[in-house]
Amino acid sequence: MKEKQVDKFFLTILILLLVLGVTMFVSASLGFLVRNPKIFFDVLFTQLVLGLGLGSIGMYFTYKKDYEFWRKYSLYIFLASIFLTAAVFIPHLGWSHGGATRWIKLGPLGTFQPVELLKFGFVIYFAAWLSWVKTKAKTFKLSILPLLLMLGIIAVILFKQPDTKSFILITITGVAMLFLSDVPIKYLLGTILGVGVILVILVFTTPYLQQRIKTFMDPSNDPRGSSYQIQQSMIAIGSGGVIGRGLGQSVQKFSYLPEPQGDSIFAVLGEELGFVGAFITILLYSFFALRGLRIANHSPDIFSRLLVAGIVILITAQSFMNIASIVGVFPLTGVPLVFMSQGGTSLMIYLLAVGIVLQISKYQRN
Repeated sequence: MKEKQVDKFFLTILILLLVLGVTMFVSASLGFLVRNPKIFFDVLFTQLVLGLGLGSIGMYFTYKKDYEFWRKYSLYIFLASIFLTAAVFIPHLGWSHGGATRWIKLGPLGTFQPVELLKFGFVIYFAAWLSWVKTKAKTFKLSILPLLLMLGIIAVILFKQPDTKSFILITITGVAMLFLSDVPIKYLLGTILGVGVILVILVFTTPYLQQRIKTFMDPSNDPRGSSYQIQQSMIAIGSGGVIGRGLGQSVQKFSYLPEPQGDSIFAVLGEELGFVGAFITILLYSFFALRGLRIANHSPDIFSRLLVAGIVILITAQSFMNIASIVGVFPLTGVPLVFMSQGGTSLMIYLLAVGIVLQISKYQRN
């Protein structure tokens, strides 16, 4: 294959998202600077040095590495990600916070959230699997059944953490990849229905999920408890008006919004940059998705097409899930906004993944 130039439009969108993300992260974290400067600088170190710094180095590595490398080692990467995600339950290795056990302790470097690697590993392996079976992927035995088996293994680990949101994201990505593999619609609908039934059962048997559904249906219920975050988010976005209070001028981030630098960061963005800033942000993620899917559509083979599509769908699905939950059109999930929210592991892994998209973009067919 003849190597061309990297997709400059996609790279430009990525750079704009990263610049906006770093700017909003620093602004949203200013509440720490007021309350505890040490925490502020620790958070900045984790996000900017470990997340953005190491992630950028990793992105350069994946950009330079031939994408066939990921097909060759896809099974090992997936198995390693499964093992690491399950390793959070090993005593003295896993770390719990807020009733969840999702992290591995790394000593002075902080923590590592292996589910982010699991998402990446799943996309790589499922793309490799579907490209390996090729036209046979249209059969139930070689397409739907393997996906259900993988989702079953993942569910056992994630539901125990608990981390329902990551399971939903992986499922959405897997079903989308199946769709792009031309699997018969009846199989896809059956898979969606089956997963939907599992999630409904999970909601009815899990109190915290029931509470989130109730909060979504009636945001005015329990304003000092379960509805607190959505109400404060709506106040922040509403007070931003058309052009916002101005960068760094958010009031909600100091005393009201829970985790303003985390999954509430879009509310801070809406307050400081207003409707215009929020609209531009949504537009950037939309362009990221459309250009990424265009790269996938023009990729040289089945594996590269599914790999790019899986990465792009995973990133944009998570981003829009975060935005939708913060503006009240989807139940609160706690998923971070990609490239912006606190999470050094998430930022690092997604930059690695985007490096693969950039690498494959050099081989686009006309």
